[in-house]
Amino acid sequence: MQQLFTNMIKQDVKPFLSNHGFAKKNLNFTKRTENSLIYMFNFQKSAGNAADHVMFYVNCGIYAAELAQIQSREILTAPQEAECHFRARIGEIVESVPDRFSITRDTNMEDVSKTLLSGLEEVIHFYDTMTSARSIVDYYTTGPFLHLSEESFHLLLQSNDVVAAKHYWKALQEKYGTEKRWTIFENKYTAIFNKYGVEFDKR
Repeated sequence: MQQLFTNMIKQDVKPFLSNHGFAKKNLNFTKRTENSLIYMFNFQKSAGNAADHVMFYVNCGIYAAELAQIQSREILTAPQEAECHFRARIGEIVESVPDRFSITRDTNMEDVSKTLLSGLEEVIHFYDTMTSARSIVDYYTTGPFLHLSEESFHLLLQSNDVVAAKHYWKALQEKYGTEKRWTIFENKYTAIFNKYGVEFDKR
């Protein structure tokens, strides 16, 4: 089963992603852009694999140098998937594709490959809409999600988009305001707003 997985990566996935500008290293495929973004596909094999059953996940990521600067972190030229600023399993982006793929003796590999390549193509179309650090921030603020929230506030306030920053705060407050941990986030957000000299009525 492991050989079937390896063959699929070599014969189907690598040529497909290479045609879209992605370079392979181990089970990571990355594509760099002129606007300091790195797009990634990571193929993660399940820890519970056996000789007769291989399961794997497809992790999608986007690394943004601008967000790394906001985090006061070293700008990476070869980030790992876990170091990406946008992170999602393929099934979170493409509903018709499973989060986890499974290969057994009964698996039709042509079907697996067809589903996988279709999903990868959809994600590439999604990546085409994520063209800047602001695109990543807009994705998480629209959620609204807590992930990357502090970096998002920094980027929005640095660009003087106070309206968007306040809207995001309100949205987060409506979604998470009743949770005990909200006070911790609220204090962090207040400090960020104060850093940029922006007052905000939290009521």
